[in-house]
Amino acid sequence: MTETTGWGRGLSVAATGKGLTGHAGAVLLRRCADRAGLTTALERVLPHSRAANFLGRGAVLVQLVVALVLGAANLSEAEALLAHQANVFGPPASDSTLRRMLDTMDDTVLMKIARARRQVRRHVWSLLHLRPGGFPWLTVAGKRLTGWIVIDLDATIITSASKKQGARATFKKTYGFHPLGAWCANTTESLAMLLREGNAGANTVVDHIRVLTDALAQIPHSSAAKILVRVDGAGATHDLLKHLEALNTTRRTVRYTVGWKIGESDEGAIAKLPETAWETSLHQDGSLQDGYAVAELTALNTREGWPEGMRLIVRRVKPSRRQMKNLTPFEIKTGWRYSVTATNIRHMWGISGSQHAQWLDVLHRAHATVEDRVRCDKGRGLHNLPSQSWSVNRGWMLAANLAGDLEAWTRLLGLHDVDGLADAEPDTLRYKLWHLPARLVRHARRRVLKIPDTWPWRTAFTTCWQRLTALPAPT
Repeated sequence: MTETTGWGRGLSVAATGKGLTGHAGAVLLRRCADRAGLTTALERVLPHSRAANFLGRGAVLVQLVVALVLGAANLSEAEALLAHQANVFGPPASDSTLRRMLDTMDDTVLMKIARARRQVRRHVWSLLHLRPGGFPWLTVAGKRLTGWIVIDLDATIITSASKKQGARATFKKTYGFHPLGAWCANTTESLAMLLREGNAGANTVVDHIRVLTDALAQIPHSSAAKILVRVDGAGATHDLLKHLEALNTTRRTVRYTVGWKIGESDEGAIAKLPETAWETSLHQDGSLQDGYAVAELTALNTREGWPEGMRLIVRRVKPSRRQMKNLTPFEIKTGWRYSVTATNIRHMWGISGSQHAQWLDVLHRAHATVEDRVRCDKGRGLHNLPSQSWSVNRGWMLAANLAGDLEAWTRLLGLHDVDGLADAEPDTLRYKLWHLPARLVRHARRRVLKIPDTWPWRTAFTTCWQRLTALPAPT
């Protein structure tokens, strides 16, 4: 075949470049980790030594976290990536050093790291309150949830191609692990995660309470006065809802929305609803969602033993062809598919109309964004646990959680007003910033990392660097 463009005429390729860095965006991530205090906080709780050639384990963990954000999928890839950036960051850790560091993370070390993360998060959140636009409060159906921290809980499946400690057959007929996590919907940070065997139950109360407790411990005290917890149907258990009710104190208000498994008594209550009780549901922007309707079911439901004051909100939709085979006889008879949300929200302070069934329905449906958090975490190394060892895999999961935090902090503090990057996901950030090539030059005892002046997002890159460099150090 004859070439028609001629672009490759006289072109050759040689691996002889000097001072080049293929993932220059790593400097933004590492700068954020240092200025936010994460590197120092981890150095204080992880082993360190003055011995020659010893790499502080705190800095090693930060190196691994940066590598995960850049796309490393295992320890060997992390080592190769870090070795490529040695001219910028100094001597890299080997894959064996990374593995030993992860293997030392027992329960005591994990508790220390959790406290360090909480201290760093408190500093970062104080900076978020000071930035233009302030803290990222959620907006649901046109109503801004000022002052409310929203925590989303969800479980996911991590498949395994080989026999690893804790890998079991899962409820989805796959083989692997079934971790449970909690994310802050305001900032997209990963607050807590529990590695579980593959056959762990979806609605295990003790696991939900443990993860929720760890997540609440990550919320700075100054922001913990108003908490909203959202869980899917796995959260509709007596003990979890009673625990959520017990979290309310004179200084803290805790509200929840959870999915609800519909039983015969619920269908009987739905059948009693007059047509006038149904209201058109809302889109996330607050506009009417024609063809969908919601209603209050609380007064007609006869279930007992649930927390006093709990409300049930029912939603009906016309079933799709894919859903037809899963309809109950009652749904086939009525021609609607139903879903129910349980909540203790009578009114959210400072939010007008928050008691309406329409708004509560759309508030809980916004919980679906937690699937994006899970997907993004899997895009930062959590799609596969790299070791046969349970302890190493648990440490890897923590590193993936830290990677989620670090990427979120870099966006929120350095890119909060940049269109297309303020809410960008991992692949977009890698394409536009993290994987940007650069050349490191030295002049007058200074180092300068030069990025291409033709790159479309060069201004975003340099602006982010300047903002992160100007951040005040933690006190």
